[in-house]
Amino acid sequence: MAVTNEQVTGHAFLKALYRDDYYPDPVVDRGRDILLRLCGRVEAERPADLDALYVLTQAATEEFNALQDAFWEAGSEIETVAREEIAEDFWFIARAYGFTDADMEELIATRDW
Repeated sequence: MAVTNEQVTGHAFLKALYRDDYYPDPVVDRGRDILLRLCGRVEAERPADLDALYVLTQAATEEFNALQDAFWEAGSEIETVAREEIAEDFWFIARAYGFTDADMEELIATRDW
């Protein structure tokens, strides 16, 4: 599903990771794709409340958990800079879809990075 939210389509996801050579672009691309799939799911499923949104964001967080191995294999990792950038983009997505009172930590509560 193509994302139609104009805030989202104009947003550069994981911008800080792309600017830093420590994070390999092909792996960051996979992270960006996770975030875009999340946006597609939000648009398709239209969560009615924060609990429904958290189900979607935490599933996407699980995908980032699995992506850690790809970072390690490429000589990188999801460390402080990456954690903060990823979390900020989850929060951006919540706000872009009208969930302005979303809790950033709850959005990514299933993270192990």
